[in-house]
Amino acid sequence: MKQLIFVFILLTSCLACANNRAGQTEKKEDMKSTKEIYLAGGCFWGTEHFLKLIDGVEATQVGYANGNIANPTYKQVCTGTTDFAETVKVQYDPVKVDLPFLIDLYFKTIDPTSVNKQGNDRGTQYRTGIYYTDPADLSVIQETVHRLAATYTRPLAVEMKPLENFYPAEEYHQDYLDKNPGGYCHIHPELFDLARKAKMQKKSASAYSKPDDAALRSKLTPEQYAVTQKNATEPAFHNDYWDEHRPGIYVDITTGEPLFVSTDKFDSGCGWPSFSKPIDRKLIQEKMDTSHGMVRTEVRSAAGDAHLGHVFTDGPADKGGLRYCINSASLRFIPKDKMKVEGYGDYIDLVK
Repeated sequence: MKQLIFVFILLTSCLACANNRAGQTEKKEDMKSTKEIYLAGGCFWGTEHFLKLIDGVEATQVGYANGNIANPTYKQVCTGTTDFAETVKVQYDPVKVDLPFLIDLYFKTIDPTSVNKQGNDRGTQYRTGIYYTDPADLSVIQETVHRLAATYTRPLAVEMKPLENFYPAEEYHQDYLDKNPGGYCHIHPELFDLARKAKMQKKSASAYSKPDDAALRSKLTPEQYAVTQKNATEPAFHNDYWDEHRPGIYVDITTGEPLFVSTDKFDSGCGWPSFSKPIDRKLIQEKMDTSHGMVRTEVRSAAGDAHLGHVFTDGPADKGGLRYCINSASLRFIPKDKMKVEGYGDYIDLVK
């Protein structure tokens, strides 16, 4: 009888451990699927309340960002000597709400041309800013803000900087407007209703617009700019992706538009990334190229009009016979395990 009890306890313990491990794995997967961004938009009471209403925002926390002392108090921040900005930490699901959409909504709550002032609040702690922890977010932030800037007649005063530090505000500041429904807020109440109803639409090809030349020059390396904008060709065997074998997706370096997946990539021996086909023929445009004394078919991205490379008819017969010979400098590769986080979760089924 004691042996049976021991076996039962052992099995129960093993099952509990397995469930615990499964729970931990599930939690890790959930953590991997979220991203974070820090938004300063004046008084953080209203900014936090607005952002938490958006579908896809998983968690928010108000605090003080990018200041010059450790563990500041609200009283210290209000002196204007600590250089902190009242900021909201936002954790979000990029499949439901990607960073450009989140910034679009954030802009509706601020006057981005105002310096150290939002609503009735004055001081450096009320400046506007977008602070990132993932360096890959910078180009997305710059492109989005540049696009929005075109709708204003005055220059923008929104900081775009890496997060240097962030200290959570005192507990009474957290979820302030939930605790105090009639509390002060510089954001118009109608915007809260807008946040509740906002839904990000799945991106179509038209959603990927080409940045202007100044934005491209600031975003791209000299080689990437020369290849995509001046039809240059990078050296064979001396580029980022000619021998890249990980599963994932390849997007236009200038717009982020999906173009190719690793499932269609093959080793052609030419020294450049080679694909049997694009994700969709509508994503590219083909043009006759008679440069350098040859007649070839140039391949360009449809939305960004970036030079990608050329297509030839010497590809594998079992894959359709085509070889899309593409410059690495025209592409950005996103590994499969990061596709959802980067906003390309809809394409994961194409990557085998």
